[in-house]
Amino acid sequence: MINKLSSFLSAIVLLVFAGCATTPESASAPVPAPAPAPAQPAAQPAPAPAPAAAKSEKITTASTVNFDFDRYVIRSDARGHLDDAVGKLRSVNLEVIIAVGHADRIGGDAYNMKLSVRRADSVKAYLVSKGIAASRIYTEGKGERQQIKDCKGTKVSKSLIACLEPNRRVELEAVGTAMK
Repeated sequence: MINKLSSFLSAIVLLVFAGCATTPESASAPVPAPAPAPAQPAAQPAPAPAPAAAKSEKITTASTVNFDFDRYVIRSDARGHLDDAVGKLRSVNLEVIIAVGHADRIGGDAYNMKLSVRRADSVKAYLVSKGIAASRIYTEGKGERQQIKDCKGTKVSKSLIACLEPNRRVELEAVGTAMK
């Protein structure tokens, strides 16, 4: 009995779906003929290539400025280095300069963080004084978190201070497009 009922319901469902598959509009509507292929135009010579437009070239440049122990004043040798960087940036449509300050491991974490921010800010102030827009320079301090030179010893001495000099730095990264 259940098999007969199931077969009967299956037949009704098939009939309903079969009725839905064709509607009076689709049964009576003629099928349009395919469109004729467009006539092929006569072959024409290829147009001359357009003159090459000046391409803009994305550039990134990096530079590093070192500082004296426990100082954020830019040294005279670093000024020359920054002046060279500014000269190179004159031929760039500048997007952004990122100045990231660092400190060595001597001193407390909080102090070194503030010192690294002051170093980055002093480089920014110098670049602004040379004509770079302040709005294009982003500064950040990393404190003593990214040491590039490891030196032995824990007692503060002249030799340890001299050894750790590469860690007292501001790294500059400039991004822009070369002007031609």
